[in-house]
Amino acid sequence: MAELPGLRFVRPSNVETMVFDWGTIKWLSEPGVTNTSGFSTGVVLLEPGKGHTRHNHPGSEEILYVVSGEGKQMVDVDGECWQPIVAGDLVHIPPDIFHATINTGWEPLKMIAVYCPPGPEAILRTLPGCRLIPPSDPPRQA
Repeated sequence: MAELPGLRFVRPSNVETMVFDWGTIKWLSEPGVTNTSGFSTGVVLLEPGKGHTRHNHPGSEEILYVVSGEGKQMVDVDGECWQPIVAGDLVHIPPDIFHATINTGWEPLKMIAVYCPPGPEAILRTLPGCRLIPPSDPPRQA
């Protein structure tokens, strides 16, 4: 049987942490981790009162699934539309569409983010203010 490149099981401690002034991200599935070519998936924590300012991801659509906390989400399809978001909500952002997320609660807003196709996560690493923390438990190939 041929060996597949990339990991099949990933723990948060296996991947680097991206730290920004607004929160942290761990990309659990991206080309450099699971060798995926179709999507990337990460866990995003936004600190209380903080968030992502208006931005877009050219060529990639995004799914945000709220795990815990509360916030407000803007998606600018036909003008800015802000909606409250809470645990269990899903937000779909089409390719190239501007959007923003703000944590309006007192605890971290935890979300799962999916980019399709992958790519925006690599751009985040190049932003001013991005600090990379190496994995605490580097993965071992079987």
